[in-house]
Amino acid sequence: MTSLLGYLVWSPDPVIVQLGSVALRWYGLLFMAGFVVGTPVFRHIFRSERVSPHWVDVLTLYVLVGTVVGARLGHVLFYEPEMLLHNPLEVLKVWHGGLASHGATVGIPLACWLFARNNRFDVLWVLDRIVLVVAIGGAFIRLGNFMNSEIGGYPTTVPWAVVFPRDTGHLLPATRPLPAGAVLVARPELLPTGEVRHQILPAAAPSGPDSLMAVPRHPTQLYEALYCVLLVAVLFYCWSRTKERTPRGVLLGLFLVLLFTQRFLGEFLKEVQVAFERDNVLNQGQLLSLPPILWGLWLLWRAGKNPQNPYGYAPRDVDELLPTGRIIGSLPVANHV
Repeated sequence: MTSLLGYLVWSPDPVIVQLGSVALRWYGLLFMAGFVVGTPVFRHIFRSERVSPHWVDVLTLYVLVGTVVGARLGHVLFYEPEMLLHNPLEVLKVWHGGLASHGATVGIPLACWLFARNNRFDVLWVLDRIVLVVAIGGAFIRLGNFMNSEIGGYPTTVPWAVVFPRDTGHLLPATRPLPAGAVLVARPELLPTGEVRHQILPAAAPSGPDSLMAVPRHPTQLYEALYCVLLVAVLFYCWSRTKERTPRGVLLGLFLVLLFTQRFLGEFLKEVQVAFERDNVLNQGQLLSLPPILWGLWLLWRAGKNPQNPYGYAPRDVDELLPTGRIIGSLPVANHV
């Protein structure tokens, strides 16, 4: 079935503005938006459990570093290990792209462990709360992938399919007549800056044996962004029912199982991201999703079963607000002369 309104041809410039050698990109803006939007949610959680919200700023710094370092090293180790041998300085150039969520799955817990050790928090208490913010960030990151026209899905004819002419790694040989919704694309050109130039051609342009086209594909980035929004709603609902009496490890376990089960299944709709995945039964993303799922199941099984520490702990350094009646009753009474 094809769309009656035509398929969306999605080709925005990933760069919002270029200031000399510095570029403000949609991906970077949306990456930071996850922290900006997540911070008020995190503050609300801390205040509700009588933990000073000043810890949020400290923990956010730990998590920001853990996310970037973990995601970058994860991409290099899991998808481009040859970079370490041939061009190790490229590892530091995160603006060239290449962040892996599975690497962040290692980096964020390590950052939270360091924070908990240095500030006398229970690490699972921290992780149970941080996953709500991580899920918010995940939605924004997938929107960043959408703005970059990357991590798209297989060709499809569903009405909501999207055409990604900028995804030059997954262009197909052009055919005549063009499939419904497809657009002709000039052969990509690698620029000295490392960027890849692309150009959409008129449908009537002459095509030869080397001509390429972009076809409608599953917008898997949007699927995952919407799933992360639903995941935030589920986790927040579970937390709001128990708050400081939330069984230790249950929210982290639920997050790992739900997120990485979706990641495992969603990969069946995605194009391969690196050449060595092409002939594998399961791609790299699916294989890397299995350990978090198993860890999450173990956490759910063990959640709250430690009689000496069933809920985790954090410094309760915010005084509980007094009810209005008690506040009024404690006020001094004026002397009548």
